[in-house]
Amino acid sequence: HVDFAEALARDARGQLRLWAEDAGEAAAIFIEELDGALGAMPPMPLAAYPDFLHAAMRGRAVRPLFGRHPRLNIWGPLEARLQHADLVVLGGLNEGTWPLEPEADPWLSRPMRAALGLAPPERRIGLAAHDFQQAVCAPRVALTRATKVDGTPTRPSRWLLRLETAIGRETTAALKSANERYIDWQQGLDRVGRGRLTPIGPPAPAPAVVHRPRALSVTQIEAWMRDPYAIYARHVLKLQPLKPIDQEPGPAERGSFIHAALEEFVHCHPEVLPPDACAELVACGRRALGALFERPAVRTFWWPRFLRIARWFVATERERRHPGIVVLGELRGVLELPGPAGPFAVSATADRIECTAGGLVIVDYKSAAPPPWKDVHAGLAPQLPVEALIAAQGGFPGVPAQPPAALQYWRLTGAEPPGEIKTDDAAGGLAMAQTRAGLLALIAAFDRPETPYHARPRPAFAPRFSDYLHLERVKEWSAWVEEEA
Repeated sequence: HVDFAEALARDARGQLRLWAEDAGEAAAIFIEELDGALGAMPPMPLAAYPDFLHAAMRGRAVRPLFGRHPRLNIWGPLEARLQHADLVVLGGLNEGTWPLEPEADPWLSRPMRAALGLAPPERRIGLAAHDFQQAVCAPRVALTRATKVDGTPTRPSRWLLRLETAIGRETTAALKSANERYIDWQQGLDRVGRGRLTPIGPPAPAPAVVHRPRALSVTQIEAWMRDPYAIYARHVLKLQPLKPIDQEPGPAERGSFIHAALEEFVHCHPEVLPPDACAELVACGRRALGALFERPAVRTFWWPRFLRIARWFVATERERRHPGIVVLGELRGVLELPGPAGPFAVSATADRIECTAGGLVIVDYKSAAPPPWKDVHAGLAPQLPVEALIAAQGGFPGVPAQPPAALQYWRLTGAEPPGEIKTDDAAGGLAMAQTRAGLLALIAAFDRPETPYHARPRPAFAPRFSDYLHLERVKEWSAWVEEEA
């Protein structure tokens, strides 16, 4: 490994850069320590080496030796204990940060640790308390903490609470108020006089109607309502997101693989299930995964869950496959609606449509939590209602034109239970009329040239994920908009 890394790190003149500067020196020390310890370890499989190396390197800090500020030093607890400064700032005084929470030992229980003569996990808290005591005895001390971390409120460290109890509420309040000027200075960096500067608000482009899209899928219809700017960026500016190189598979890839496996199985067996249905579905899943199956995380976490989904899915199919029922998967349908600027096409791909004697049942597979039915009825999750409207108008090939008898979400997680069916029987004429009226109103609104494509017009209903947040500059204007509200 070291020979290969050194070969890669040589420049055009043959000079070795791998061990250069502070990071190189830290790496050299790590490799030397690792080389001395490997003699006591048994051989390991090559596939385990990357994870082993990552675990061994985790927590290694690289601190520059030169070029730092001449009057400012950032020390750890041990360094602070051995040195002195005119002013000591103790940061991170939050519970869970300083002191750290004791970690649960997966290998040794407390009685086992005591029998082996090992210190209890709380001993580290005692050592951290000693470090705090040593640092807080400096001539001048500033005690600081973050009230929020990543937007989540934090709890003050137990040492802060005990100090406040010891010195009393009045003294604590006086100390805090005397230092509020520092917070005012920090906040003043972003505060601008209202009379001198007006911040730019959220983007709201209003292109000519001729440049606006005349066809959208049902998933894009949802974005059209929740975040119109995303539709503007994708269909007017023609900006397509690029995936990161060698991106790790995530929830989107997991959902796609489950959908692909079920689609192939249903396509091959639309009416009668085969005797070895579960084995065939598992084979479909293996083909759907393709090269992803070679990733350890996929084999370890995704695949066992899919096996449970397969067993549940086949058992559910055997209960539902009555004589005469036909199951169709991944059907694409189109509905054309009138608009002030001309016809507008709405498309949708139904994961599953069951043609039964009692009517149509439209199913949407979900590998995560499905939206609540109240959002579906309010039009905020239009997938199933739009598919129902397309089915009622005969927009799915091979499916009789009729209002569906039921709409269903099949939640497929592979957990406990592996699958769950949520049914909504309110798919009648009133729901059809509401869905159609809502689409017509949306089309008519954006067929007006003065209607802009707002960025997240209703933050409470904004989508959880978006590829265009950086173009919308949400962090730039959201604080100002909230302050004005």
